[in-house]
Amino acid sequence: MLPVGPIVDCLGALLGAVLGSVIGHKIPSRIREGLPLTFGIISLGMGISMVMKVHSLPPIILSLLIGSVIGEGFRLEQLVEKIAFKVKRPIDKLFPNNQSSESDDVFMQKFVAVLIVFTVGPTGIFGALNEGITGDASMLISKGLLDFCTAAIFAAALGYIVCLTVIPQMIITFGLFFLAGVIMPLTTPEMIANFSACGGMMMMATGFRISGIKNFPITNLIPGLILVMPITALWMMIF
Repeated sequence: MLPVGPIVDCLGALLGAVLGSVIGHKIPSRIREGLPLTFGIISLGMGISMVMKVHSLPPIILSLLIGSVIGEGFRLEQLVEKIAFKVKRPIDKLFPNNQSSESDDVFMQKFVAVLIVFTVGPTGIFGALNEGITGDASMLISKGLLDFCTAAIFAAALGYIVCLTVIPQMIITFGLFFLAGVIMPLTTPEMIANFSACGGMMMMATGFRISGIKNFPITNLIPGLILVMPITALWMMIF
């Protein structure tokens, strides 16, 4: 079965990033600064709608708490930042007219946020798994259209480095598509609902970060997204 959804999703993000990088310097700074704020509001709205799908809150709380401890212990946020800055330097030399206009702190704040949205957003993860089982690519095609706009918006401010976020996005979406036959039979509707709600909380944190309200260490929360399904299954067995 051809992975139509992952192809469209990743291609949409890549084309958006290239377009935003090429024309970004022609866009007035007030627009480049204002558009990410708009996406911050969108991310908050998406997060709220996903949280409303929650089945049981305690497993989500446990998952985020344990996941945050693991993330802080392994310094996942700092690791991503170090890699991003190392990659940013040669890209800035290769495209000297397309360097980010943001300060280092603001650059990293936005880059990590868009990386999380593209790679570990629940819509992409569930969409890849769902297509791998049912062949329905509609969810990832819709996400691809949104990612095109999102990538263009952020690439206009951050430059060509946004194109590199497609690499982990491809690894995750294609990997989940081909592993769907193994993963999905192990899940239940309750596990899916809590996974979506946990991802919604991460999307809300991403919205706060993009908007500059609070710089949540989103990367450190990723282990919680991995833990929420098994913890939900264990919770249901006990209670």
